[in-house]
Amino acid sequence: MTASYPALRLRRTRASQWSRRLHAETVLTPADLIWPLFVTEGQGVEEPIASLPGVSRWSLDGIVARAREAAALGIPCLALFPNTPSHLRTDDGREAMNPDNLMCRAIRAIKDAVPDIGVLTDVALDPYTTHGHDGLVDAAGYVVNDDTANALVEQALTQARAGSDVIAPSDMMDGRIGMIRAALEAEGFVNVQIMAYAAKYASAFYGPFRDAVNTRGLLKGDKRTYQMDHANAEEALREVALDLAEGADSVMVKPGLPYLDIIRRVKDEFRVPTFAYQVSGEYAMIETAVAAGAADRDAMVLETLMAFKRAGCSGVLTYHAAHAARLLNA
Repeated sequence: MTASYPALRLRRTRASQWSRRLHAETVLTPADLIWPLFVTEGQGVEEPIASLPGVSRWSLDGIVARAREAAALGIPCLALFPNTPSHLRTDDGREAMNPDNLMCRAIRAIKDAVPDIGVLTDVALDPYTTHGHDGLVDAAGYVVNDDTANALVEQALTQARAGSDVIAPSDMMDGRIGMIRAALEAEGFVNVQIMAYAAKYASAFYGPFRDAVNTRGLLKGDKRTYQMDHANAEEALREVALDLAEGADSVMVKPGLPYLDIIRRVKDEFRVPTFAYQVSGEYAMIETAVAAGAADRDAMVLETLMAFKRAGCSGVLTYHAAHAARLLNA
């Protein structure tokens, strides 16, 4: 520090709006946003999700409309999650490998209508299984690693063949990033990215998402044997290091706001594209506060998203993406 008060007045640069803009250290734009969307069967279907007020499941025509909306708002990428019909859910999640499943049809529909928007697809078996777990389970109910990883490779290839731009394994199996990368290379998908859910915690903030993909009532037990313990930070760095070594192009921390410290540590340690998922429980808390008259939606949405950028995020998956983009474009 070379000066002191009164020669140095830090409030001086905050005194006017133009100066605050000029001195802003962090910038948030629609290009920093990824919009998660839920896909369901049918035509002309919009199914509001009670625990996610303002969020719906959309049939393919609605998903295409959302893709056009995103492109017009300057949102560069959509993240897709399927509500698989119950009769197609099995213990082994084989529908995940069906080239004509709901996810693949959604990818193709978006790419046909809005070819320049990015499509990120979730790789995990939970939307396809009868037990709600991200992988295959043994007789004791334990999610087995290696057989699950083999299944995830097939799921990833199925999505890449349909036109996915970013494969996003959210399962937290050991070794699956390297296996998926090798398989993509072998089939010539050299430009398909992998965004690894590298530090995904076994969190209490996922409930509304499970409503959205209809797995809450299916889940047997919990996911603590494969998702991370929320007490651990050093372990997150080990997970990120492994995924990068295996070929991930970018990494994700999930959930978001309760784990800003992890985001910062990942960015400082690795200096790689780092994303956060502002998950369903975080979104629902904001909407509940707004409904109770305890908060202003616009201000809270922009402040929380800026917090992610300030912590080091390259971008954020958020259900508020369209709303935030409208505010930023105004």
